Amino acid sequence: MRLPPCDTQALLARRARFLRAIRSFFDAQAVTEVTTPQMGAYPASDPQLCNFRVDNPLAVSDKAAHFYLQTSPESAMKQLLARGSGSIYQLCQAFRVDPPGALHAMEFTLLEWYRLGFDFDEIISDTLSLVATLLGDRKVEVISYFDIFLRELSLDPLLAGKNELRDAAKRRVDVDMDDVDEQIWLDLLFSHCIAPQLGQGCYTVIRDFPPQQAAMAELAIDAKGNQVAARFELFIEGVEIANGYKELIDWREQQRRFEQDNKTRQARGIAPVEIDKGLLASMREHGLPACAGVALGVDRLLMLAQ
Repeated sequence: MRLPPCDTQALLARRARFLRAIRSFFDAQAVTEVTTPQMGAYPASDPQLCNFRVDNPLAVSDKAAHFYLQTSPESAMKQLLARGSGSIYQLCQAFRVDPPGALHAMEFTLLEWYRLGFDFDEIISDTLSLVATLLGDRKVEVISYFDIFLRELSLDPLLAGKNELRDAAKRRVDVDMDDVDEQIWLDLLFSHCIAPQLGQGCYTVIRDFPPQQAAMAELAIDAKGNQVAARFELFIEGVEIANGYKELIDWREQQRRFEQDNKTRQARGIAPVEIDKGLLASMREHGLPACAGVALGVDRLLMLAQ
């Protein structure tokens, strides 16, 4: 993340005030701050994420030969939730193998929080309230993934086949690829053709993603009767700031999704990973309580606050 040129002392002071404001927001609502390990035994299964691996020079067996810098504290925080932590939040460093750029860094500051008993609409409102506290009030636009594709591209993302998505992408984006799955074409169209238009002079929330993009979100039925993922993303000035879910709590379905991630990885020529047995064990043995959670990029939000 490249912040604009600025006096170092002033920038550090502004960042410190920013972090204090975040903590004050949650502390005032009795949400407990936690700290979880930045290294874990399991990598992220999401085919779009890649962990840094840390080799353990003290290992005496393959079992502990290496660890992974965490792409987010989600697994560790959910294990705390399963053990009765109550609503929690964390400010931490996260790590992703990602080419550095104006909006990407291999190490970045992440805010992640989980609210017990919150439904999907409540966690969206919670996120908007926090952002308004930090950046000020703005007009809010909430639109579904389906409707934003229709509005911006005149394309139905739920019905369009691979060939139609490929043709739509190649008309708009200079890419040299052909034999990829529908989700890659959808991601390309969204990131290159839709996202830059979002949150211009307002806070834009994209909600109700396709079920294939559910990740760790529950599935729901939208107002049109379509099955969707209870997942949202918040955009400000064309930048994705936050990603949130009504969290999946069924451990069997979570295991199935981990396994599906590995199938997708193999289909895309990416090595499969060991599934997160620690999270599954906590969900199975203790039960993950009904909750909703959000991950928010602090560096990006601070950049927009300049």
